[in-house]
Amino acid sequence: MSKTLHDIAVENLTPAEAKRELEHLAAEIAHHDRLYYQKAAPEISDAAYDALRRRNDDIEARFPDLVRADSPSQRIGAAPAGGFAKVTHSKPMLSLNNAFSEAEVHEFMSRMRRFLGLAEGDPVELVGEPKIDGLSVAARYENGRFVQGATRGDGVTGEDITANLRTVQGVPERLHGRNLPDVIEVRGEVYMTKADFLKLNEQQEKDGKPPFANPRNAAAGSLRQLDPRITASRRLSAFFYAGGVISNLRAKSQWAFLEWLNTLGFPTNPLAKLCPTIEDALALYRSIGESRATLPYDIDGVVYKVNRFDLQERLGMVSRAPRWALAHKFPAEQAETVLKDIFIQVGRRGTLTPVADLEPITVGGVVVSRATLHNEDEIRRKDVRVGDTVIVQRAGDVIPQIVGVVTGKRPKHARPYEFPHQCPICGSKAVREEGEAAWRCTGGLICAAQAKERLRHFVSRDAFDIEGLGRKHIDAFFEDGLLKNPVDIFKLHTRRDEIEARAGWGRQSTEKLLRAIDERRTISLDRFIYALGIPQVGEATARLLAKTYRSLTTWRNAMMAAQERSGEAYQDLISIEGVGPSVAQDILDFFAERHNREVLDALARETTVEDFTAPRIRSRLAGKTVVFTGTLERMTRNEAKSRAEALGATVAGSVSRKTDFVVVGADAGSKAAKARELGVEILSEADWLTLIGM
Repeated sequence: MSKTLHDIAVENLTPAEAKRELEHLAAEIAHHDRLYYQKAAPEISDAAYDALRRRNDDIEARFPDLVRADSPSQRIGAAPAGGFAKVTHSKPMLSLNNAFSEAEVHEFMSRMRRFLGLAEGDPVELVGEPKIDGLSVAARYENGRFVQGATRGDGVTGEDITANLRTVQGVPERLHGRNLPDVIEVRGEVYMTKADFLKLNEQQEKDGKPPFANPRNAAAGSLRQLDPRITASRRLSAFFYAGGVISNLRAKSQWAFLEWLNTLGFPTNPLAKLCPTIEDALALYRSIGESRATLPYDIDGVVYKVNRFDLQERLGMVSRAPRWALAHKFPAEQAETVLKDIFIQVGRRGTLTPVADLEPITVGGVVVSRATLHNEDEIRRKDVRVGDTVIVQRAGDVIPQIVGVVTGKRPKHARPYEFPHQCPICGSKAVREEGEAAWRCTGGLICAAQAKERLRHFVSRDAFDIEGLGRKHIDAFFEDGLLKNPVDIFKLHTRRDEIEARAGWGRQSTEKLLRAIDERRTISLDRFIYALGIPQVGEATARLLAKTYRSLTTWRNAMMAAQERSGEAYQDLISIEGVGPSVAQDILDFFAERHNREVLDALARETTVEDFTAPRIRSRLAGKTVVFTGTLERMTRNEAKSRAEALGATVAGSVSRKTDFVVVGADAGSKAAKARELGVEILSEADWLTLIGM
C-alpha cells in the first residue's frame, strides 16, 4: 500500500483516494486474517493489525457509500478454505412439526394412535421439554472423548464447529462413568442466557458495534465465529436432549435416555417431565408458559416426544419431521402498526402475492416492516386498506402476517383495495382460474420477476445452496445481463472481469463467489430435481422421484416416455406413492417445454448430478417395490408403508411389472387381481410380518 496515501488523514482523503485505499486495506487485512486464522502464523503484531482495522473503519464511516462487499467490517476473521468444513450427519437431524393450539395437539395424538392402530383411549406416554430458542448442534464422542461438533445445517449436512463448541459451557471434554459406548453422538441446543445477552449488547455498544436483535441471533452468530476465542468470550450454554448414532444404547425410552445423559455429564433441562397422558403434557405446557418470563433463557414452546423408543421407531418420519414429536408453540406475539402501502410480489410460478408495507415495529424480537396479505380474498375478508392501523403477528420463524384491522383508527380517506389484473413487472395479463385463490401472471418466460425468483430458488439452501448469490446480487446481475437462467450461474467465471469492475466488488469477493459456485457443481439427484422449481415438486417429492429413477438420465428418459399417457412409463409415474395425476401433469408439462429441456442439457454439461444412493440397509426389501392392498390386522397400512420404506423398499400405489411384492390384506381388490395377472409375488399379512422380522 502506498505510504503517502496511508499517511493522509482520513478527513483529507478524496473519494477516489478513499476508494483506492479501501481496496488495499481489504486485501491486506484478508492476507493477515489468513495467516492468523488458517495457518496460526501471524507476521504483524496485534497492535499493527488493529491499526489497519481502525483505519478501514474510519474511512468507511466518512465514506459510507464506498463500503465494499469484501470489506473487513462485513466479516470477522478469515474463512477456512472453502468456509467451515462440511459434516454429514450419521443420522438426519430432523425438524419438528408445529402446533399452536390444544386442539392441534389432540389431533397429533389421534393421528399417532390411528397410525399405530391404537384405540382412542389407549395410553401413550410423552416427555415434555422446553423448546430452547437457540442453535441446534451435534457433539460426537469416541472412547469418551469429544472429537467433533457440528451445526444442524440442512439436517443432512452441517458445518464443523468443533473448536467453537469446545468453549460452550455444558459440553464435556470427557464423559463420566464406566462402560462408555465406543461412539456416542448427542444432539442439543446452544443458547445464550438473557443476562449474558444484555452484557454482550452493552459491550457491543461500547465498541461502537450494532447490538444483536435477540439472544438466539447472538448465540448463532457467536457459535459460528471463525475465531474460537470470540466464541469463548461470549458465554454460551447448552442443553442436550437427543441422540444420533450410539454404539451401545441401553435406554429404552426418552426419559431413561435423559437420565443417562445426566450421568455421562451432559446438562439436560430440569423442567423436562414424564407425562403419562396428554392432559399431563398440556398442564406442563401451561405451567412452563406461566413461568416463561422468569426463566434465565428464551423458550418459544414445549416439545412433546413419545417416550418409548420402540413406538418412535414404528412411527418413523414423514418428509423431514418425525411422526412421534411435536413442538407446541406459545401464542404468537402481536403488535399494532400502520399499513403504509400494498405492493405486489411476483413468484417464480407467476403468483401475484400482495405484501403490506408497514411502519417498522418490533414483534417477537424482530423488526418487521413487511407482512404477507396472502391473496385477494384475504384482503377482502379482513377489509385491509392502505392507511389502516393493523395487528401484525409473528410466530417463531413464520412470515409476519396481518391478522386484523383496528377499524376504530381507520382514516376517513381509506378505500377498499383493488387487486391488479396485470402483472406489475412485465405488464402481462393476470388470470385467476376457477377454484383458485391466486392471480397468476401469464407472461411466463418474458416476466423478469418470475425469472429472478426461479434463480433464487435454484441457489437456495435446499437446492444448489450457493453462498453469495442473494436477492440483491441476483437482481443486479439479472438487470445487467449476467444472469438470465440457471446455466448462466456456472458461466460467470467467463465474466470475471465484469464482476470485479462492479461497484462494491473486487478481486477477492469475485473469487469467493466463483469458488462457491464451483464447490456446488456436484449435486445429489434429489436436490437437483428440487432446484428445477417444478410446480408441486417440493423436497419430499423430489426425493421420491430420485429414489424411484436413480439417475438424471433415467428420470429424463422416463418423463419423455410418459408424455404418452397410455404407456407404461406414465403408469409407473402415477403409481409412485405421493405422485398422483396432478403432480405428474406438472412434471410432464415441464418436460414438454423445449426451453426446459435445453436448460437441462446445458446444466448436464456444467454440473455433475450424482445418482441417488439409498442408505445401505441389509434387508430382503432393500431396493424392492412393494404395493399394499386390503386391510391389515396386525398394523395399519400407514405403519406397514413406513416400515417398508425404513427397510429400503419403495412403496408404490399401483401394480406394474416392476412391482416385486404385493401384500394382500382382507378385502383386497383389483390390485391383487392385477398382481396375479402379471405374475407378481403375492404375500399374505403373515408372510409380510415374517419378511420384516416381526
